[in-house]
Amino acid sequence: MADELEILRRADPVPPDGPRYADGPLDPRAEHRLHLLLREPPARRRLRLPAKSARRPSTAGRRGPRLLWSAVALTVVVATALALLLGGPSATPAIAAPRPLVVRTDTTPVGLAVLAARAENAADGGPTLRKGTHVQTWSLGMSDDKPPITLPLERIVRWKADARHTELVVATDPRHPGRPVLTDENGSPRLVDDGEVLVRRTYPPSWSDAPPEAPPPHDRAGLLAYLTEAAHEQGPLDTPRLLDAVGLLLDNWTLGARESAAVAGLLSEARGLRPVGRVTDRLGRAGQAYVYDGTTGVRRMLIMSADDGAVLGMETTYTAPQPEYGVRTGDVMEYSAWMR
Repeated sequence: MADELEILRRADPVPPDGPRYADGPLDPRAEHRLHLLLREPPARRRLRLPAKSARRPSTAGRRGPRLLWSAVALTVVVATALALLLGGPSATPAIAAPRPLVVRTDTTPVGLAVLAARAENAADGGPTLRKGTHVQTWSLGMSDDKPPITLPLERIVRWKADARHTELVVATDPRHPGRPVLTDENGSPRLVDDGEVLVRRTYPPSWSDAPPEAPPPHDRAGLLAYLTEAAHEQGPLDTPRLLDAVGLLLDNWTLGARESAAVAGLLSEARGLRPVGRVTDRLGRAGQAYVYDGTTGVRRMLIMSADDGAVLGMETTYTAPQPEYGVRTGDVMEYSAWMR
């Protein structure tokens, strides 16, 4: 360390007898020497000593520049890590931010009416309705003074025979198993270990005959009335609100084959929901994608099983930037993937 300090002293970019020493600006000589110290690439950089000083061909002369360059590199690494975690003033953070799902354009889209017919045919002998849910979610958190962050969670809700239920919420991202996960628990964005338990609760017995806690019917007319009540809507459900209501249903129930067929039938009657082709969701499952392009600057994508019409997931992406929140066109607002 003494050798490195001695070399820096001899470089002397700001001599104590300089006319602009202390808090004033550097003189031309000092600026030139500081530029040589900090701006030259490591392969070319050499500390230029004053003419009256003897040059010593020692290993310290080689370690000095290498030490300075290591310090600069460390600063860059730390800054990069912070940028990945918190993002820039107008960039979406790299950590945990999913890319939009990509539809295969070389596949023939399956219309919703065809899919609803398949679901109806698969209803007999299929899985049964179960209260509770198992879902992976990604949601974009935004504020006026912080860059947006995407929060990946896995939530499992299970109901018991005595009407109690448990809730388990884990921070995890299936796209990057074992890597740290970004969370905003308690309103403070931070990294946690993959699989860290954020919520583990057991709730007392609860009985309700109102949607979405009441069992959903498995006919189209009854299910439409159920979803309208669950969404607290007075009039008919338009397509965006229907999709929201279906998401609410799936956040409370794991649908059986007959309920899935009823949902597929309702969706086949929704206006503006168009088939676009085959897609692989973030859990690696193949499905058919259906897109609704709204007028609010977002696009809704519904992913359904091509075999039985079960809803696999929903994705919402921005179709227009929101620079005040650091949001760009194509950024994912939220995504849900439901599992049995």
